[in-house]
Amino acid sequence: MVAAVDRSAAGNLHGFPAALTSFVGRARAVDDVAAQLAQHRLVTVTGPGGAGKTRLAGQVARQLTGQFADGVWLAELAAVRDPAHVAAAVGAALGIRDLPPVAAADALAQALARRQLLLVLDNCEQVIGAAAELCGRLLLGADDVRVLATSREPLRIAGEVRYRLGPLALPDPGDEAADCEAVTLFADRARQVEPGFALDEKTAAAVARLVARLDGMPLAIELAAARVDALGVTQLLDRIDDRFGLLTDGDRLAEERQRSLAATVRWSYQLLAEAERRVFRAVSVFPGPFTLEGAEAVAGGEAKRAVLRLVDCSLLLPPRTGPDGRSRYVMLETLRAYGAGVLAEAGEEGEASAALAAYAAEVAEEATLELYIGSREVAGVRHLDAEEVTLRHALAWTSDHDPAAAVRLTLALARWWRLRGRLSSQAPLLAAAVEYAEAGSEEWCTARLFLGQAVGEAEDPPAMLEHFTAVRDALDDSRRPGMPATPVLLSLCLGARASALLRMGRLAEAVEDGHRALDLARQTGSGGLEAMALAFFSLTTWHQGDRDGALRLARQAQQIADDYSGPLQRGLGQIVTGVLTEAGDLAAAEQACAAALAPCREVGDLGNLCGVLWHLTILDLRAGRTDEAAAHLRELLQIATQTGVRALVHAALDCCGQLCAATGRPAEAVTAWAAMSALTGLWPTLYEGQNRVRRDQLRRQAEELLGPVRAQVATERGAAMTLATATEYALLLAAEPQPPAAEVTGPEPPPDGAAGLARLSPRERELVTLVARGRTDAQIAAQLYITVRTVSSHLDRVRDKTGCRRRADLTRLALSAGLV
Repeated sequence: MVAAVDRSAAGNLHGFPAALTSFVGRARAVDDVAAQLAQHRLVTVTGPGGAGKTRLAGQVARQLTGQFADGVWLAELAAVRDPAHVAAAVGAALGIRDLPPVAAADALAQALARRQLLLVLDNCEQVIGAAAELCGRLLLGADDVRVLATSREPLRIAGEVRYRLGPLALPDPGDEAADCEAVTLFADRARQVEPGFALDEKTAAAVARLVARLDGMPLAIELAAARVDALGVTQLLDRIDDRFGLLTDGDRLAEERQRSLAATVRWSYQLLAEAERRVFRAVSVFPGPFTLEGAEAVAGGEAKRAVLRLVDCSLLLPPRTGPDGRSRYVMLETLRAYGAGVLAEAGEEGEASAALAAYAAEVAEEATLELYIGSREVAGVRHLDAEEVTLRHALAWTSDHDPAAAVRLTLALARWWRLRGRLSSQAPLLAAAVEYAEAGSEEWCTARLFLGQAVGEAEDPPAMLEHFTAVRDALDDSRRPGMPATPVLLSLCLGARASALLRMGRLAEAVEDGHRALDLARQTGSGGLEAMALAFFSLTTWHQGDRDGALRLARQAQQIADDYSGPLQRGLGQIVTGVLTEAGDLAAAEQACAAALAPCREVGDLGNLCGVLWHLTILDLRAGRTDEAAAHLRELLQIATQTGVRALVHAALDCCGQLCAATGRPAEAVTAWAAMSALTGLWPTLYEGQNRVRRDQLRRQAEELLGPVRAQVATERGAAMTLATATEYALLLAAEPQPPAAEVTGPEPPPDGAAGLARLSPRERELVTLVARGRTDAQIAAQLYITVRTVSSHLDRVRDKTGCRRRADLTRLALSAGLV
């Protein structure tokens, strides 16, 4: 295992909830699992529901957090019901949103191939096959990722080490009961509901018998302790004895712990009135936190009173305030699983799931309407963020059971996906909506418009044009019955089509569509549509070299848009910033950029945030703020890579070239620009057309400083880079200390690796080069005719010598040393 790296424990944990109760016992189990992870890449903690597997995994994660350069990440699988969604759910937990629907596990392994982290996969049992497949792919394709899984059964794949988590220690006869883990846990939880609870001679003996009858299972103990204030220990013991007797008369071959836990949950369920049971069954369909309104939508009007009763019975956790300010209840996983079982037995599963889907669609539509109103946008985004687990679950259910509802939900969520930088990754759902909806219908047109935007993010203007043209033709078809939304949809479509044509250089056609979009917008009386059309003409005018005209149109659009649409306002802010920057009015450009940046961050509008960061980096460079430019460039690269918007990655490479030129690194500048040029497809992006004169001037200066031979070498190096390598290269250059512009320096290795690089043997340098070229350990072993274990041992020595823990670090070391 790697040596500890310098990271703060709190900052290196991702997705783990705060521990609101004490961690009792399990010290040896924590150490044992940590020791297994030091020797093996996949450890699965197994045990029955309620054994404390999740809590143990969280404690192990906190103990090991300093040993993983890219942190410890929690991927909670309890809400995933469809095995096909496991890789996507894990990717979402890791911040990787754009996994393809086919071979998603392989794509995730590739995305993690250069990261060194511990992934905690929690609650794998309901998707055990998919979890096993994913772990197998990670073991093969991501050599520096270790996995700690929790499940009721092992994954049963090669390379897995299993740790069986048993019950808490029970008191032995004659021993002090208060010293054992199970009694300590009961007393701790009992004091939460009854602050005056204490272990004395009488209660200690009763608690010892009680926890023994509960087989030391933490969840059963906690459920029992929650009733101390109502029943006392003696009555608890009596009642639990009755319930256990009923269950013991069942299958004697079942494990005792499973029977005891089921009895505890069943006992709690049977204590409820029939109306409360109906509500308990219904709300178990929620995969995550839910509001009181959500419970009423799924379980009916009786839910309000029953939910409060379920909280009192510890069958629901007390409400907590979510990111949108709404209070939400949570049902523990084991209780939810029990509720789902009795829901199915009662024949109510389909009805409850359909009600949940309808509720999710209503929430999505209500919140999405707020996204179109600037003053309500933040509230709408936070509402959708808070309901994400429920929305994802409802979308998966409707896709399988109710395609029409799936279309409705998909279209309601598309704008939110775009804000959050996820539209490209959701293209398959949009395509499915297009397939199901009636051709030419409002749903079909809307889905195809969003699909065109999604392919546009992948820099495919011809595909954009195809989608938008199909919508235009359908809306223009006089043989189809008219729709109230036709003028709005047609104006949106023509504006989008004009943008695609502009990107393809077909200016006359673009202008024609733009005029028609503007006329339709004015006919509808929609200020937002008119502002969008004017924004297009501002871009076109700028494209033709008329900065004053472009600025005038953008300002006019801003005034009309007003409170209509946040993304539109932020996009117009980019146009204003860019025009002012090119005109040399940097002070005004700084003001416009700052005005766009703040709402981008507040809303989480990642697409516009990338664009604003690009403008901000350019302004920093114009003002000589190279340190600030480097920081903004790093953020731009990270978000552009996360969202998969290629145009902004290319724009970031341009910024990188300008940064290097400004800091006396001409070879690196030429390499960055060469990579940008090589990675640009047939259709130049809108960003490439901006600042072109300045970029060309800086590039010529850099080439003159280098001379023909060195300039050619730098150009060939950049032209050979893949997008991933070029991105790492840019991040490396943006992370280096910036020398004064007067100093012309060559590339310097990262401080941690500089000394170690000289100590590497030729074979070790070869390994670093292959890692930088994207090879896995297995591929390196095959190429060099050595074993994977030998490769791993060599790389461990390289890490010790250089201090580079991650594959990304090794890539940067190779880049800085000119090995690639």
